[in-house]
Amino acid sequence: MTAFAPILAAAVARAGDEAALRADLKQPEPPEGLAMVGDDRYLSLMTRRIFRAGLQHRMVDARWPAFEAAFAGFDLDQTSALDDADIKRLTQDESLIRHPRKLAAVRSNAIAMQAIREEFGSFGVWLARWPEDEIVDLWFELNQRFSQLGGNSGPAFLRMAGKDTFLLTDWVTAGLRQWQAHPGPFKSKTAQREVQAIFNDWAAETDEPLSLLSQILSRSIGELD
Repeated sequence: MTAFAPILAAAVARAGDEAALRADLKQPEPPEGLAMVGDDRYLSLMTRRIFRAGLQHRMVDARWPAFEAAFAGFDLDQTSALDDADIKRLTQDESLIRHPRKLAAVRSNAIAMQAIREEFGSFGVWLARWPEDEIVDLWFELNQRFSQLGGNSGPAFLRMAGKDTFLLTDWVTAGLRQWQAHPGPFKSKTAQREVQAIFNDWAAETDEPLSLLSQILSRSIGELD
């Protein structure tokens, strides 16, 4: 097993000191905080992540008030009730990013989120209850249940939402290779579960959340994930 202590030491050395390193790290939200967030806010955040993929984040964020208006504040019931004519109308709205599949995904994802709400009370409760030591299974579940959340989009959405997760960015995967923790490749479910086990060991060693371990790993050789 690759110990995390030398990884932390390298990241501290690059930052100058540990205080400077930790000042740049984004902490996850506690489960009770995740559970209190409204479903409409999670649908909005999920949609923003989907539209950010492959585009400049600033451009997407600048248009977000128009998205909020177009989807009734991302209310699940109103968004899930949109019909095909409504979606087609949105693809012609110049205030939005007119990507037909991504716009259609908003309705599909509202319906998927409704199903989780019916079973667990809210999407936030479902998210909060998911154990972090099985976080890659949550990645797979998001990909299966929701549209346009494959690849890194599901984990990136979780990070945006504050759910504790590591990411498999270029810097993180390079760090895993450089520190001889995992040789890659990293796209298969088997490899991702192997990386989960590595991060679980590091969490046990350090008592740090997965997201901080991921950020420190990336900072040990390059930039934040």
